Amino acid sequence: MSEMRPIIFVLVLVGCWLLQSGFPRRAQQTTGSRLIGNFGLMLGGSFLLWLVVPLGALGAAAWASENHWGLLQLADLPPALIVIATVILMDCAIYWQHRAMHQWPLLWRLHRVHHSDLQLDTSSGVRFHPVEILLSMFYKMAVVIALGASAEAVLIYEVLLSSFALFNHSNWAMPADALIRKFVVTPDVHRVHHSVTESETNSNYGNLLVLWDKLFGSYINQPSAGHDEMTIGLEQYRAPDSQRLLTLFTNPFGKK
Repeated sequence: MSEMRPIIFVLVLVGCWLLQSGFPRRAQQTTGSRLIGNFGLMLGGSFLLWLVVPLGALGAAAWASENHWGLLQLADLPPALIVIATVILMDCAIYWQHRAMHQWPLLWRLHRVHHSDLQLDTSSGVRFHPVEILLSMFYKMAVVIALGASAEAVLIYEVLLSSFALFNHSNWAMPADALIRKFVVTPDVHRVHHSVTESETNSNYGNLLVLWDKLFGSYINQPSAGHDEMTIGLEQYRAPDSQRLLTLFTNPFGKK
């Protein structure tokens, strides 16, 4: 699956793009400069990971396995249960990482680049500052070592993580949202998180399972203004200059 990972990413990206183009949830028009900003950040983050930690979470899993490190290696579980436990526990860890990004000022400086997007579609799912991507990888590596998760389980979660980031940022009017949101984070659930209203920005942190927001009291069912009328983004970053690629790279180092 490791070799298939970039192919899966592209297929999910194209699939979400086609769905949001054919069945849009909100009226919006994406510009070329916005796509350059979003995908430019993704390329910058990918290059930084390759430069600093090329093996990433999979390398951490291999190290943990070779050194018999981590909680899951203490239990004699079937491989299928190890995968399920890894997905659930890592998803909970990523929930708390996301919550910390909003609550710790230095981390918010990085994460606000993601929230400064004035529209929301599947390209928003790759709009993260490269330094945030690097810190996130270090965090995931630490979680993987603590769990002692297998490389196969980590790879499955990594594919789910990137796929759901593309999916739940998409501007897709998804059928059966009321049913599906009982289990996983849907586009309508995550869109609330990108509201300009601060209380809504600080909600719905989940990426895969909606359980964590409901369990830890951060779930908001619907935006107060409604999905059609809600404003996306941050109040202080609405000028066209704030959306340019170079400005996005330098945003965390500027004024609050």
